[in-house]
Amino acid sequence: MVRTHRATIQDVALLSGLSICTVSRALRNLPNVSEKAQRQVSDAASKLGYKASAAAARLAGGRTGSVAIIAPTATTWFFAQAVEAAEEVFGDSGYDTVLISLRNKKSVKQQVFGNLEQLAQRVDGLLLLNVDLDPGEVEALDASGLAVASVSMRNVPWDNVGIDDEHAAWRATSHLLELGHWDLAVLAGNEPVVKDIPRFQGFSRALDEHHLTVHPDQVVGCEPSIDDGRRAMTELMARGGKPTAVFAHCDEAAFGALMALREHGLAAPKNMSVIGIDDHPMSWFLGLSTVAQPVADQGAFAANLLCERLVNTETPNPPANHLLDTKLIERKTTRHKR
Repeated sequence: MVRTHRATIQDVALLSGLSICTVSRALRNLPNVSEKAQRQVSDAASKLGYKASAAAARLAGGRTGSVAIIAPTATTWFFAQAVEAAEEVFGDSGYDTVLISLRNKKSVKQQVFGNLEQLAQRVDGLLLLNVDLDPGEVEALDASGLAVASVSMRNVPWDNVGIDDEHAAWRATSHLLELGHWDLAVLAGNEPVVKDIPRFQGFSRALDEHHLTVHPDQVVGCEPSIDDGRRAMTELMARGGKPTAVFAHCDEAAFGALMALREHGLAAPKNMSVIGIDDHPMSWFLGLSTVAQPVADQGAFAANLLCERLVNTETPNPPANHLLDTKLIERKTTRHKR
C-alpha cells in the first residue's frame, strides 16, 4: 500500500501565503484574524484536505490531557517565543501545558529524562526545545511510549521543526564576502568540536567557495548570550587579529560583540562589520544585520505536529524534519569594505 502524504499546517501556510501562527489561529476560529486571512486559510485548507486536530478527538484517546514543553531555560528570547506560540496551540486544542525548564543544569536534565515513567504519568506528550540529549536519552525517550516533537534538534526519531542552520550561516557569511570582506572572524557556538557545528560549517562552506580559510585565532567559541558574546569579542581583539568583519552565531552574541567594540572605542560598521542569526527584537533597534528565522512559527508548527500525533495514532505519517525558510536582513552593522 502506498502511503499518501498528509497535509500539514506548513502546507496550508505556504499555499495561503500566511505565517504558521496566523494559520493556526484561523483554523481554530480565534480572534485577531482578519476576514481576508480567514478566507485564505479556509480555501487553502479545503484544497489540501487539512483539518486541525480536534480537542474532542484528543479527549477520546488521551490519558492525562496534558503535554510538557521542555526547554534548556525559560528566560531567553528564543525559548520564550517558541513556548508562547506552542502554548497557544496546545491550549486551543484542549491540552493543559506543563512547562519544564532544565535551568541549563545537567543534574536537572538527568532527573527529568532519568525517570520517564514518572513523567508519562503526568503528560501524554513532550515538546522539546533544542534540548541536548545523549544517544541513550534519545533511545529511552523514543521507547517510552510518549508522543514527542521538537524544535531545533538534529538526528532525532520524531517530528522536528527548525531551520537549515548551515544555510543560514552560509547566507550571513556570503553577505560579508559580497561586501568585499575577505578577512573574517567567527564567534562560533560553544560545543566541544567546532567543526561539527552546522552554523560553523555554513561559515566554512562560504569561505571555501571563495578559496579562503579562517585562521584559528579568528575562531572563538561562545554561548548564545550577550555577556559571552562580549567576552568572546574582547578575546578576539586581544589575540591581535584585525578582521574586517565578524559573523556571530546568534544575535545575542552579536549584541555582546557590538558592546565590546564600543568599549574599545570602535564601532560597526565603521571599524568592523558584524552580522548574526535570529532577528531578535532588539536587532532592529540596534540596526544589526542578521538572518531572520521564524521562531514563533517553529513553536506553533511543532505543537501542531504533536497534537496530530496524539490524535492520529492508528495510521501516523513517518517522523519528518521540517525546515522553515530564513531571510537575510541587511541593516546598519554591515557595509562594503573601504
